[in-house]
Amino acid sequence: MLAIGIDIGGTKILGALVDVDGKVLEEVRVPSPAQDPDQMVETVVELIESITAKATDVIAGVGVAAAGFIDADQSNILYAPNLNWRNEPMRERLQQRVVHPVFIENDANAAGWAEYKFGAGRGSKDMAMLTLGTGVGGAIIADYKLRRGGFGIGGELGHVRVVQDGRLCGCGRKGCVEQYASGTAVLRAARKLALSDGPMGERLRELAGDSELSGKQVSQALLEKDPGATSVVRTAAEYLAQAMGTIVAVLDPQVFVIGGGLSEAGDLILDPIREALAANLPARGYRPEPKVVAATFNNHAGVIGAADLARESVG
Repeated sequence: MLAIGIDIGGTKILGALVDVDGKVLEEVRVPSPAQDPDQMVETVVELIESITAKATDVIAGVGVAAAGFIDADQSNILYAPNLNWRNEPMRERLQQRVVHPVFIENDANAAGWAEYKFGAGRGSKDMAMLTLGTGVGGAIIADYKLRRGGFGIGGELGHVRVVQDGRLCGCGRKGCVEQYASGTAVLRAARKLALSDGPMGERLRELAGDSELSGKQVSQALLEKDPGATSVVRTAAEYLAQAMGTIVAVLDPQVFVIGGGLSEAGDLILDPIREALAANLPARGYRPEPKVVAATFNNHAGVIGAADLARESVG
């Protein structure tokens, strides 16, 4: 039985037809009207209709993944800062227009479920996922189940505090790990280094030229094993590992799956995280150490997870 997954982002929406093995059979990308909830409903409905027309088997349901706080009933998007949504009854609005059952899910939860069910976390009982992108997203799998919390908004691992009275975070607190270990934070630190006069920023300055340093240029410097880019990544890894040490103490995951744009650097980012995590483990040397692995799907994780969760909800 097939299912449709929709992943709503700030700049694009990805829709996909997904089979029971997590394989994407068809996909469609369209621009995201992020600041207009009414137009967003229209766009998502049109996307669902377009994908439905390509299906050759029964569609069990539609899973819609979006960044933000989703209520316990998986109906309302309580807070989505990048999409300018507050208490948006997205499920109800879509269900009025769509014949298949509709389910709403946090995007990081959907991605985490995809990795647990079909990807890098497959075979584990307890898993935590961290996505290093614009912010730091999180998902928790405990005892084979996706854990959403009592109010539906658990798993916000990017808001584990690592610096007392640190940088102001979009959540309203200070010192959250996403302000220090996200892709945005790494790029910000690399740009600061490039603007300095020191030798550590030399290669970054060369790559930037007369323009502002880009994420791709930071990745290039990292692949070249540039000392400046390497130092920036290692600093981010240390902050991330502090948060991961806390997560280990609370949840005891068998594996951490690292996704998002930064994970595409492979072992150049994973090895510093592994080393830093080993130093930040509670009761180090007297407990099993969780594995740290790269995500399998990245770009398709949201639609795969959302589709599979919709299928399971119906079943």
